[in-house]
Amino acid sequence: MGQREVWRIMSRFNAFKRTNTILHHLRMSKHTDAAEDVLLEKKGCAGVITLNRPKFLNALTLNMIQKIYPQLKKWEQDPETFLIIIKGAGGKAFCAGGDIRVISEAEKAKQKIAPVFFREEYMLNNAVGSCQKPYVALIHGITMGGGVGLSVHGQFRVATEKCLFAMPETAIGLFPDVGGGYFLPRLQGKLGYFLALTGFRLKGRDVYRAGIATHFVDSEKLAMLEEDLLALKSPSKENIASVLENYHTESKIDRDKSFILEEHMDKINSCFSANTVEEIIENLQQDGSSFALEQLKVINKMSPTSLKITLRQLMEGSSKTLQEVLTMEYRLSQACMMTNSLKAESSFMFRGPLRSILLFRLIYGLKGIFGLIARKETFLMTLM
Repeated sequence: MGQREVWRIMSRFNAFKRTNTILHHLRMSKHTDAAEDVLLEKKGCAGVITLNRPKFLNALTLNMIQKIYPQLKKWEQDPETFLIIIKGAGGKAFCAGGDIRVISEAEKAKQKIAPVFFREEYMLNNAVGSCQKPYVALIHGITMGGGVGLSVHGQFRVATEKCLFAMPETAIGLFPDVGGGYFLPRLQGKLGYFLALTGFRLKGRDVYRAGIATHFVDSEKLAMLEEDLLALKSPSKENIASVLENYHTESKIDRDKSFILEEHMDKINSCFSANTVEEIIENLQQDGSSFALEQLKVINKMSPTSLKITLRQLMEGSSKTLQEVLTMEYRLSQACMMTNSLKAESSFMFRGPLRSILLFRLIYGLKGIFGLIARKETFLMTLM
């Protein structure tokens, strides 16, 4: 047997192994009799969603999305359901983002799972944003990426001192999706642009002060808050808001501590008001303060292509509806999959490191991606 034939057999064997790995993950995600990955329960006046993968920081899978979406729609139409609560199990995370293992393995085996995952995830994000029932997200612990999409578009977002918020996508060759193009440019001043481009992490009460959470509650009172919400009898939106406001008012942790970025907001508004990444970098260099230079170091470590796409994404999203932004982001996500400049960078995420260090043809990549977005082709996602 020649060397070429040996390599051919080994290649087929490796492909077979990858396919089996994907099928194994899919089977594991579908057959969860021992421990459901998401719990959907009717308790008192509320429908309660519990993301139940604490060992994986409640990372979101396609199976979870496909369970949550129809139940959310059902509760929305149920006259006996007056509010919807979503929370994470385990205490460490609300939801750390989308689970990319299956997507990664699928890409290696040339299986096209990503389009389905992104489409259905964004449909769920839109359903949260358009939900006609009060939607209360208890964002306790790590809340990033897909976890942000499950919470930030809802009517009420309750953070605790253990909440850790970030949109770190520019470090991994992607962009802040799940509606990031909608909510980030609507934060005060240029704060959203700063958070999107640098991946800066907000903790605890700062998540509330930034405008991402609507309320802050001490974590030791979170279970009591949930109990009081469930005990309400046919509550109105105002009744629910009153309970949340009472707990928020009574919270004590970091009450007198100022917003971590308060002293830097003038610099953020000035430096990040530019229309190009190059101008933002130039603004930071010219500012010369220790804060500006630190952000410059951070940005220099990010994916250059992601920075450009993200800035354009937020500028476009600032004048669009959530549904329009999600439509744009779906097209953008698929364009990123097809465009070599980002595809090579994002592959770093699947190999483990959370930082892209390659330099790419920025202008060519950006024009190619937004050219795909601008096409009048039939859009695959139907937002409902």
